[in-house]
Amino acid sequence: QVQLQESGPGLLKPSQTLSLTCTVSGGSITADSYYWSWIRQPPGKDLEWMGAITSSGVTAYSPSLQSRTSISRDTSKNQFTLRLTSVTPEDTAVYFCARIDPLLAIRRDVGYWGQGTQVTVSS
Repeated sequence: QVQLQESGPGLLKPSQTLSLTCTVSGGSITADSYYWSWIRQPPGKDLEWMGAITSSGVTAYSPSLQSRTSISRDTSKNQFTLRLTSVTPEDTAVYFCARIDPLLAIRRDVGYWGQGTQVTVSS
């Protein structure tokens, strides 16, 4: 079955760029109609959809993060990558990659999700 795993640094300083990679197995990021998404959850807050890339390579971003967010992919490795520039302590969160249906509500028990990775922004 489909499995996703996030990887990247767990600690950054303010103003740096966050780069996280999602490695997908059991399914192709180019062959499914689902959105391959990045979602984050700050401590004590709700899940926040950040953006996604489709099987055809089209990207979409949350308006609130659009200016700082970029999603790309490496189809030869079946991976997609999140880049978030100019990070601040408010970007501290657990970051998830997920395969989701854009017509459904974002919830952890729907679709396929990685385990999440903690990212802390601190000076």
